[in-house]
Amino acid sequence: MSNPSGVPTLSLSTFPQDDAVVVQCKGKLIAGSVGTLHSEVKRLIPHTSRIILDLTELTRMDSMGLGTIVSLYVSAKTAGCEMKLINLGKRVLDVFIIANLASLFELHGEYPG
Repeated sequence: MSNPSGVPTLSLSTFPQDDAVVVQCKGKLIAGSVGTLHSEVKRLIPHTSRIILDLTELTRMDSMGLGTIVSLYVSAKTAGCEMKLINLGKRVLDVFIIANLASLFELHGEYPG
């Protein structure tokens, strides 16, 4: 599905924090926008030992988004880089739970009950 407004469905902000690089995701991680996250995180993996994906402002994620995060996790782990996910909203957390992948990731932050 195309985005008629031309506004990207996903925007990223990347910044160093302590011994990690934080990637803040805002919007929707869905088919058509996953390439943005994939290319940004792949670029970071060789240059840091820790990546934190802050999903506070991620409002929606589909199976393509989930697959992208899993792929990045595997790439990071293979390269000796730790990848953590923080602050998943209920809808995004549910995708991980339904796919039985919540235990694969070290999830941090507050989660709606």
